[in-house]
Amino acid sequence: MPSHLETVQEIYNAFAEGDIDTVLAAFADDITWVEAEGGPYGGSYNGPKQVVENVFGPINEEWDEFRVEPDRFIADGDTVVATGTYSGVYVETGEQFEAPFAHIWDLTDGQVVHFHQHIDTVLHNEPLNTTA
Repeated sequence: MPSHLETVQEIYNAFAEGDIDTVLAAFADDITWVEAEGGPYGGSYNGPKQVVENVFGPINEEWDEFRVEPDRFIADGDTVVATGTYSGVYVETGEQFEAPFAHIWDLTDGQVVHFHQHIDTVLHNEPLNTTA
């Protein structure tokens, strides 16, 4: 079985390749996914289906060139923290953004049971509120 760190790294690699099936396969059926309040997808979602409907689906529809690029991982027991940078172009306005993130991943038996996003929501919301 891969380490928790390897599992999280594979999730980022699969997401970058657009392989959402591999991403979802790493999620527990009862995963709790928390997006930063005040951000475009802010809230808490339960189960892979809600994550797809409320986060992954809207990202795919609303952003061009959306990237999640981790640059550092810290693993401690069942928790992995990843820091990095989001970037993309909001389709409706054509405006680009870049913002640092921190993600906290908690795993049990090789599956993600909890995810918590931390991001500067002002930076993430800027392209949404600009008229091109």
